[in-house]
Amino acid sequence: MLTEAGLPAETTTLPRLTRATPAPAVRQVHLGLGAFFRAHGAIWTQEADPDWGIIGVSLMSPTMRDALSPQGGCYSALELGARGETLREISIITDVLNARANPEAVLVAMAQESVEIVSLTVTEKGYCHDPSTRALNLNHPDIAHDIANPQPRSAIGYLVRGYQRRMQAGLPAFTAMSCDNLPENGQVLEGVTLALAKLIDPALADWIAQNAAFPSTMVDRIVPATKPEDIARVAATLGRYDAAPVIHEPFRQWVIEDHFCGQRPDYAAVGIQIVKDVKAYEHMKLRMLNGTHSALAYLGYLAGHETISATVADPIFARFVKGLWADEIIPVLQAPEGTSLPDYADALFERYSNPAIAHRTWQIAMDGSQKLPQRILSTLAEATSPCPRLTLTVAAWIRYVGGVDEAGAPIDVRDPMAERLRTILDAAQTPEDKVGAILRVREIFSQEMAQALTGPVTRAYSELLARGARAAMAEIAG
Repeated sequence: MLTEAGLPAETTTLPRLTRATPAPAVRQVHLGLGAFFRAHGAIWTQEADPDWGIIGVSLMSPTMRDALSPQGGCYSALELGARGETLREISIITDVLNARANPEAVLVAMAQESVEIVSLTVTEKGYCHDPSTRALNLNHPDIAHDIANPQPRSAIGYLVRGYQRRMQAGLPAFTAMSCDNLPENGQVLEGVTLALAKLIDPALADWIAQNAAFPSTMVDRIVPATKPEDIARVAATLGRYDAAPVIHEPFRQWVIEDHFCGQRPDYAAVGIQIVKDVKAYEHMKLRMLNGTHSALAYLGYLAGHETISATVADPIFARFVKGLWADEIIPVLQAPEGTSLPDYADALFERYSNPAIAHRTWQIAMDGSQKLPQRILSTLAEATSPCPRLTLTVAAWIRYVGGVDEAGAPIDVRDPMAERLRTILDAAQTPEDKVGAILRVREIFSQEMAQALTGPVTRAYSELLARGARAAMAEIAG
């Protein structure tokens, strides 16, 4: 969270970080200008082509605009590794817009002839879709608004209206590039975009289908939320006040499907993988990294661990996650060409253990209703033998969204379905009733999946209630 609260006075009284060089010409618009893109895609794009300017868009909060605008879009990126830290300035962002305050400015930006790519990091919930079917959720209030109004609210609405303006102006379509943790994210983005466009104007949907491109991608870098102490730390090193630095680990990976309808930076020149099919990379990362991240987040939070590095420092959690990779996830994965999945798991454990990266279990636990299908349930659906660790993870998520931890303290559950899930759990009496009621939420669990999980998850949930997360894991971890 970016805030001056808690900052020492000497930090905010330092000279402000400002742009030292002219801003590059705009070639890209990015929807969802959070910490991840600024610590990943923006850095890599600057390396690939420093003249490829990006307009950043915050869809809801003005916080990022207010922090970056006085700095001309520039900010610092602090890399924290086991051997030390590296600080660098990122200047590829040319302007920051707040969509809620000025939706017209966002549409004007997307309609610029120079714009070749509109990229997105809006999290799973930003796609306004049903995670279990990948279909556009027509009951979503933002989608209902965007069907009827030319000034959109959702990221999907902005894409559709941006394409509409380009079609009407006789301009070529831009490439829409999802950088979110969704399997086949390009196909998901194309599906919901065309579905909304068809409801607005069938001719527009046909134009998008014929002219636009939606490459799938896989992105990977651990980027914890920026805290006031991080801002103070950067200021002390920089000698200037940067209101919006990002913190990240050394590791990074970006795999992009070779499917663009216009120009792009020379991604391959800086190590970005341009491939025909991203699917194997997506599945590997979503299940091995994101899946175990979620498992460690829910179980770790319940057991009282604040960060991922503290969680895997616990020997029971270390054995648990290593067994989860070896016995439950790797057996159902096809490795990308030239990749050793056991070696990838070892590298992930080393990344998780980095004490310099304070990645909070609470942060990773957000939006679980949107993440569970692709991170956990997809592996369970393909498994041919029991998966006690993944089953316990589902039970831990149910316990977590109940809103009360093992010590009886409230949990600040951040999830688009939080109120509904809590109401369901509060209305049920027994563990069997609670689990059964949650498994009937069809936006998350298919009927087939619910039937397969009812018995195992009920037993795991009862174990969590009776013994707590750490003891329940110890029984499985051995």
